[in-house]
Amino acid sequence: MPAVNDTVWTAENTTPAEIEVALRELLAERHAESAAYVPARVLNLVCVVDRQWAGEIANRLRHVGRNHPSRTIVCAVSERRTTLDAVATVAADSTPADGELALTFETIVIDVGSEHLPYLDSIIDPLVVTDIPTLVWAPHGHWDAVDALRAVSQCVLLDSVEDPEVAAALLRAARLLESRDVVDLAWLRTTPWRERVATMFDPPAERVRLREISAVAVRHHFASGAAALLICGWFGSRLNWPAAPLHRDGKGHADGRLGEVDVALDSVGQNVPGLAGLTLTLRDGSSLSLDRGPGGLHASERDADGAERTWRLLGASRGEGGILGEGIRQSLVGDPVYGEALRCASQLLE
Repeated sequence: MPAVNDTVWTAENTTPAEIEVALRELLAERHAESAAYVPARVLNLVCVVDRQWAGEIANRLRHVGRNHPSRTIVCAVSERRTTLDAVATVAADSTPADGELALTFETIVIDVGSEHLPYLDSIIDPLVVTDIPTLVWAPHGHWDAVDALRAVSQCVLLDSVEDPEVAAALLRAARLLESRDVVDLAWLRTTPWRERVATMFDPPAERVRLREISAVAVRHHFASGAAALLICGWFGSRLNWPAAPLHRDGKGHADGRLGEVDVALDSVGQNVPGLAGLTLTLRDGSSLSLDRGPGGLHASERDADGAERTWRLLGASRGEGGILGEGIRQSLVGDPVYGEALRCASQLLE
């Protein structure tokens, strides 16, 4: 969220209590300027990041648009730090005109050391706005901090594609899901694909063809195996396909209503993370394919006689900023289908 104007407080060798008092004073100062300044009160976001990459994370958050959290607390981790330094900001998204209100958003950046992470809840607890949800995001893998914050957070934001070990990433997501909601950016990257497939089979006359699927092939960015597994898990959970573990070459099968369904995951080259394409093959030899292309997804359908038609499904990509913004929004609404798809995807790895 680009700030129109802001009020700032800084301190070295400080404490959570001092930060909390300073923030209250900043809010009072902003309100004294004009009663039209109103604090946003929807969501706390706690980011635990490596100090040297804090600027990159801040830049990503600037692109989430209207999904910006109400209060953002960034814990910037340095290996040997033993004290806390902090910067607190109250920023307005506009200058209020007569008769109008302007929302304010708080950002707190705290320099912490690795030794603080197991006890991070004692630092964060006084700083979150009470009575609104708290989302935790550790994009650089500080999972001990995520565990330490389980008592003060309701949801964890993660990206399964950032872990080179896909099985470990999905196992971690499943473990976190036992105690908190989880929003996985890898799952959100599959949303346009899931929406298009669901739309194509939505008419009652087309819905009966779902039982005829004999093969699912998913093409994905080389680092996005988690996204490919999750969309396969989505098919399995929606269509009640028990799945057998995939072989090392990414091939396997699930049990469809009319027999085995071949499953294949193929890594391809593309310059953005996520899926590159998918193909559904039916038992009569017909098929339906979606592939990433300029301006949207390119669809192609071949009937049992070999006749083909192609068309474009319009819709520009949301980009990584849009996906992150959607992840923040999803932390407020939840998505039970993700957990079901995750369980089915895990079966493919057992």
